[in-house]
Amino acid sequence: MRKLLLLLFFCPVSSPVKHTLKFFFTGSTGISDFPQFVGAAEVDHMQLASCDSNKKIKPKQDWVKKIIRSDRQQLDWYKEECFVIQPNFFKATIDHLMKRFNQSGGVHILQRMSGCEWDDETNEVNGFMQFGYDGEDFIAFDVQNLAWIAMKPQGVTTKLRWDADKAGIRHYENYLTQICPEWLKKYLDYGRSSLLRTDLPSVSLLQKTSSSPVSCHATGFYPNSAVMFWRKDGEELYEDVNHGENLPNHDGSFQMSVDLNISSVPPEDWGGYECVFQLSGKKNKIFTRLDKDPIRTNSEGLSYTTNPATVVIAVVVVAVVVAVVGFIF
Repeated sequence: MRKLLLLLFFCPVSSPVKHTLKFFFTGSTGISDFPQFVGAAEVDHMQLASCDSNKKIKPKQDWVKKIIRSDRQQLDWYKEECFVIQPNFFKATIDHLMKRFNQSGGVHILQRMSGCEWDDETNEVNGFMQFGYDGEDFIAFDVQNLAWIAMKPQGVTTKLRWDADKAGIRHYENYLTQICPEWLKKYLDYGRSSLLRTDLPSVSLLQKTSSSPVSCHATGFYPNSAVMFWRKDGEELYEDVNHGENLPNHDGSFQMSVDLNISSVPPEDWGGYECVFQLSGKKNKIFTRLDKDPIRTNSEGLSYTTNPATVVIAVVVVAVVVAVVGFIF
């Protein structure tokens, strides 16, 4: 039996990486048995902590607990933001928007994503803040020009009112360009064993049936920034190729796949095709040659995964993060 050709090039090099710290806040009305306000924080797609209007802060990583114990300022900030400032702000804003849109009742949701991105090589910092209302983009903060941008006509009134609040604009500028990057660097330092690690994946060829596309599936890699593609005779393919999503695993690693339609590829030409995986900014590559023998199929009684222990999609990622990211992306 021919074996799957798997070549690893171990030539590690240092490369610039952009790290992000994001805060997700969601206020709602009309939803029974659900907190009116919930929040979550994440660094590089790893959830740090969550909180809600029931006055509970839940660290998700051991090193986050260490930060909270050693830095009273951060604990006080989270308590004030999660239990006082943001719940009151979100409730007042939802009430205001419901009146403006002539909404007398029902379920309404206001969401905010804010944070910063830091390039560890150039030291460049980019802050961002965006609001969504009832599942649609509503208004965003332009950090460069220190002004709000209405993302739909109904947001113009809010833009004019918030633009006039000069103290609020200065506060957001300081928060996004000074406080956020400082905290991001602190988190990276405390959590470097998990946040700054590099894990290469296991790669498998999967196929549902003999006539289905062949899926090149990589799982267990970290960080989540990676590229994977099919190529023929050294040239990347764009036709008959379908790229899947980059999805989280339950253990904090990630998985992704890229499908190749082989309906028009005769078996004797398979040897010229290979799947390439590479973590962004790294030189390490994994080449997986298209070969019939190693392909795993449903007909073999196998699930459409490589390793059930690591491939299971992390559906237990906090629901608030999923809901918030939905309206933005």
